[in-house]
Formats: sequence, structure tokens, C-alpha cells
Amino acid sequence: MKSSWPELVGKRGEEAKDIIDRENTKVKAEIISEDAIVLAVVVCERVYVRVNDCGIVTQTPFVG
Repeated sequence: MKSSWPELVGKRGEEAKDIIDRENTKVKAEIISEDAIVLAVVVCERVYVRVNDCGIVTQTPFVG
């Protein structure tokens, strides 16, 4: 099962979210700001898709 998506950096956040949800049905992708502060709690069913002000993915999304 896929757990990281480096190829999505540079894509639109919504497109990245759809790809993640399609490629790994056990996780839920969430779009958040690239500078959002989140708790350092590993959640095996979550993928944060960090985007800039233009909605472009800036960091590799990964499970956790």
C-alpha cells in the first residue's frame, strides 16, 4: 500500500488529495496550509497535503 507521494509536489492540492484518496483507500487526505501547526501525533489513516497560498503542494504528502 502506498504511503508517500513525492510526485505530487507542485500539483494543485485538490488534485493531490483525489490521487491520494484513490491510491490508498485506507487513508483520508486533508489539505492544510504549508505553515499550519499540527500536533505531532502519528495517525495511520491521515495524510496532510500541505499547500501554499496558491493551493500548490509544497511538501511530500505521507501517511501519519
